[in-house]
Amino acid sequence: MQILTNIVILSSIYLLIAFSYSIIYRAVAFFQLSHALVITFSAYFTFFFSIQLQHPLLLAIPLAIVCATVVGMLSEVALYKPLRKRSASPMIFIIASLGLYTVLQNVISILWGDETKSVRTGEIRVGYEFLGARITDIQITTIAICVTMFVACVLFVKHSRIGRNIRAVASNSELSNIVGINSNIAILWAFAIGSALVAIAGILIAFDTHLRPTMGFNWLLYGVVAMIIGGVGSNWGLVGGALLLAATQHLAAFYIGSQWMDATAYIVLILFLIARPLGFSGKRLKKIEI
Repeated sequence: MQILTNIVILSSIYLLIAFSYSIIYRAVAFFQLSHALVITFSAYFTFFFSIQLQHPLLLAIPLAIVCATVVGMLSEVALYKPLRKRSASPMIFIIASLGLYTVLQNVISILWGDETKSVRTGEIRVGYEFLGARITDIQITTIAICVTMFVACVLFVKHSRIGRNIRAVASNSELSNIVGINSNIAILWAFAIGSALVAIAGILIAFDTHLRPTMGFNWLLYGVVAMIIGGVGSNWGLVGGALLLAATQHLAAFYIGSQWMDATAYIVLILFLIARPLGFSGKRLKKIEI
């Protein structure tokens, strides 16, 4: 039961990260690694506002989400948009995002140092017992928030005008511009929504574990793996991808050893790329280069 509980907790975080990344990826059609820094910045902004400035959490958390979202949007405005105007190749975008990730990670190290930090100030509680498993307040909150935000944003992207514009640009940006949809504004909205969602995930991770300047990269990779397993373009396939990834990791940790959790994620990814490259959904998107 404890393993099952841990799977649900971990898969809920993977789901939110995968969905946040999927929104941006479908709009820009390249793997932008700087998304990992939004996870890290949201955690450190929470530390800055709540611990260093001593603001209450009800104020510190919204401020951290806003600041981290601005970081994600600025990466689009200052870096990716100019590259699109120059018709840069997907490889240039990937290299640029890697360079931005490296620079901003070092900025975090300069501002807050490389040592592990924590945003938790109270005593560490054992948690509640549920059918023989232990679960803490923050873990219950994590599941509730991640699932709620996922469902709400799926509905928002499907039914709102902004969401329809994002989906139109993801399908064909040139045709969208012809019919009056500004692709740059739609992409900026995608960055705003995706960055806000992953900022929420980063804060939840920070309250459950600790803060390190490199914390965002592994979480982003897990989210990308869940997205690929679930199938790019399938919102509900992400649920299956997140659950499968979390389940294989925890089962590997239980039967083999915790040091195999990272390797298991990439083994599952390789198997899916070989046997079922379109993921659970089996949905083929328009041809793109990555």
